[in-house]
Amino acid sequence: MYFEPYDIIVVGAGHAGCEAAAAAANMGSKVLLITMDLRLMASMSCNPAMGGIAKGQIVREIDAMGGYSGIVSDRTMIQFRMLNKSKGPAMWSPRCQSDKMMFSAEWRSMLEKTTNLDFWQDTVTGLMVKGDQVKGVKTMMGGEIESKAVILTNGTFLNGLIHIGEQNFPGGRMGEVAVHGISEQLKEAGFEVKRLKTGTPVRIDGRTIDFSKLIEQKGDDEVVGFSYTEPFKIQKQRSCWIAHTSLKVHETLRKGFKYSPMFNGRIQGVGPRYCPSIEDKIERFSGKDSHQLFVEPEGWTTEEYYLNGFSSSLPDYIQYEALRQIEGFENAKIFRPGYAIEYDYFPPEQLYHSLETRLAHGLYFAGQINGTTGYEEAACQGMMAGINASLAVQDKEPLVLNRYEAYIGVLIDDLITKGVDEPYRMFTSRAEHRILLRQDNADARLTEKSYKLGLAKEYRYRKFMEKQQKVEEIKAFFSDNYVYPDQINGLLERNGSTLIDQKLKLSYILLRPQLSLKDLIETLPTLEIYKTKNRFLNECLEEAEIQIKYDSYIQKENELAEKLARLENVRLPKDFDFHTIQSLSYESREKLNRYHPETLGQASRISGISPADINVLAIFLGR
Repeated sequence: MYFEPYDIIVVGAGHAGCEAAAAAANMGSKVLLITMDLRLMASMSCNPAMGGIAKGQIVREIDAMGGYSGIVSDRTMIQFRMLNKSKGPAMWSPRCQSDKMMFSAEWRSMLEKTTNLDFWQDTVTGLMVKGDQVKGVKTMMGGEIESKAVILTNGTFLNGLIHIGEQNFPGGRMGEVAVHGISEQLKEAGFEVKRLKTGTPVRIDGRTIDFSKLIEQKGDDEVVGFSYTEPFKIQKQRSCWIAHTSLKVHETLRKGFKYSPMFNGRIQGVGPRYCPSIEDKIERFSGKDSHQLFVEPEGWTTEEYYLNGFSSSLPDYIQYEALRQIEGFENAKIFRPGYAIEYDYFPPEQLYHSLETRLAHGLYFAGQINGTTGYEEAACQGMMAGINASLAVQDKEPLVLNRYEAYIGVLIDDLITKGVDEPYRMFTSRAEHRILLRQDNADARLTEKSYKLGLAKEYRYRKFMEKQQKVEEIKAFFSDNYVYPDQINGLLERNGSTLIDQKLKLSYILLRPQLSLKDLIETLPTLEIYKTKNRFLNECLEEAEIQIKYDSYIQKENELAEKLARLENVRLPKDFDFHTIQSLSYESREKLNRYHPETLGQASRISGISPADINVLAIFLGR
């Protein structure tokens, strides 16, 4: 098979690979996406859901940047919930259950409609390298395909090993072969390679579950969705359900511990702290009599259910016996058992913030290959790798998002400056500027950047500008108009708020924590114009309310971000030997030489480097 040279080859069509291919192609690069199975693009190999705590913010950021994850999630969702609504807006996080088969099919459909993008079903077994420059890939079918850049998004497939009890066998996912050759080649070239593990629970036949014994968890009445650009269309939702383990379940699971690859040492990789297996949970939290489980449907037309919280690598008969002791699952049948999988990853300190590797020019890593876990974390890395590979091909400077600009920036900076010793998962607590990084304002933070890159298209930018204008109009209305005591005191009394004795600006009244914009709209005739079910106007009202209520906090956070941004603008010499600066602590010299931060800001976030060391560097740089 003869292939013309490509600008960029993307290896793997998981969430990272799909976003990488879409971003690079939409920026005008000639892209080839190679995957082992074209039917499984962006496969939801674990739970059938997108978003969640901090992850929902990432999906909205991807959408604001012109990526596809938000659109695909909206088109294929079967339930939507906005999490953490009882907390402040910085914590609100959208999440949806997805139809996993529709999700994969919709991704393929969108990619096939993307210009500049070709597809090839094959297995990449190695890279073509000349000196320190990647020149393309080699495939199992004997192909040698040339390119200017390669993005590896291999997920759990690199030397993947599946464990079920005492059984283990090679595989990237259940029923799919592992990939050999790439890790070995890169290790020989000087890359550090390590092992991680992850797991997945049993899949259950919903026809055999007694839902009357479970707690129903319905979706929100108001469905917001993820994408800023597409009108939302879902008319009905499927419920999720909550179940609980018991001491009897735990006792049954413990019977299999002696066969557990996790406890007897057969699994060497470290598993995810925040998504542990059920055996890990009952061992780590031995004082708990019960653990909560979420029973999640996998689609509109299937009876397959995902048992979130019951991930396991115990023998299949132990999993089955324990499952049937959970209330509501006494007669349950399963489609397949849970399993653990070990796989290779490359410690991300070996990357620049562009996600290009330090040892090989033109080679980019994205997704689980960098030690992360989660569809959303993978997708945003893929998008950034696709953007930066395309910029490099065009001889342009890379795009690096700062920590105060996006959760994406927090994630990539954490990976490169701190590394990982367990699968990395994003949380709101990882972002020091989370009041600036809300799910509602991702478009305001990122759309203009993407538009200038040529990634966000004209209609996205027009929609964004229209929203910004409307938000400012609403804020101006609330700043320019007054409310009188006889109009508002009844509402204030009902909500336990201090009465007023003179007219006050609407914006001043809205600052009161006991009141919401919705309360004012329902009470004041002057706000009748804002009574609407229009999604666009509701988004603008929500954004305006947040900006008015939290204005002082947002201003303080912006001031802090501006101060920290100064450190980000101070660049450190490339490939500098920090051992020559004797006034730095020995630990700092070692770590600076290991991580080679690009800026003073990045250096300040490396564990073990003190503020005194940062001052020494600043003086050394003449700052």
